[in-house]
Amino acid sequence: MNQYLNTYLCLMNLTFYKYQGTGNDFVIIDNRSNIFPKDNADIISSLCNRYFGIGADGLILLENDNDTDFRMVYYNADGNESTMCGNGGRCIVAFAHKLELFEKNTSFIAIDGLHHASIENGIVSLQMIDVNEVSIYDTYCFANTGSPHHVELVENLDSYDVFTEGRDIRNNVYGKEGSNVNFVEPLNDSTFKVRTYERGVEDETLACGTGVTAVALAMHASGKTNNSAITLPVKGGELSVSFEKNNNGYTNIFLIGPATFVFKGEITI
Repeated sequence: MNQYLNTYLCLMNLTFYKYQGTGNDFVIIDNRSNIFPKDNADIISSLCNRYFGIGADGLILLENDNDTDFRMVYYNADGNESTMCGNGGRCIVAFAHKLELFEKNTSFIAIDGLHHASIENGIVSLQMIDVNEVSIYDTYCFANTGSPHHVELVENLDSYDVFTEGRDIRNNVYGKEGSNVNFVEPLNDSTFKVRTYERGVEDETLACGTGVTAVALAMHASGKTNNSAITLPVKGGELSVSFEKNNNGYTNIFLIGPATFVFKGEITI
């Protein structure tokens, strides 16, 4: 009886919000009261499970911060806290706007530092961290845009086996910690189609914000484009990235695209 009672008392009703940015979808929770069991990876992964839970590429907590409008805490679908997620960042900006935490412009803190953003007509413009280095190799580039990203040009991207090739590179080139892997096909000198295999999700996602940011910078650094405003079609829609290049690398990097509220619900955990 006591064991049953303890189990019962541990249950809680959790209000959640589902958002998506170009098909990259997230469970978002208002955790300003610090009620969410954030150290329980099993709960997080079960909420993200598409068959037995809500279903999402990741889970995001919105928390209080003393110096900015809010704090973003991001977890991959495997339940582990992860590095920065660009589309997740855009979605939490839209969520904070829904909560009336700001009118048009905001600043928030994430695992990779301070971010500024704005929202207008459902389009979120998110300033990413400065990138001091893009490493260029014979067949690929690498950049950390808040999360690590491998960038590789391929032909016939629509029919490319992103899952198999991405999983192989993620595990066998980058080891246990891994890297996200982006496959790219140029459409013109300012448009690059992208498909991404994401670590933590361990599958292809419909979009990756830090991924398309890495692609835009890699295409510029490797001389594939001279443009500083890049259009990036992904499976879930279209994103754009703008930036400035100086002697120290890339700065004033903005990831721009839609962030959409899908539904609100309650679930018992």
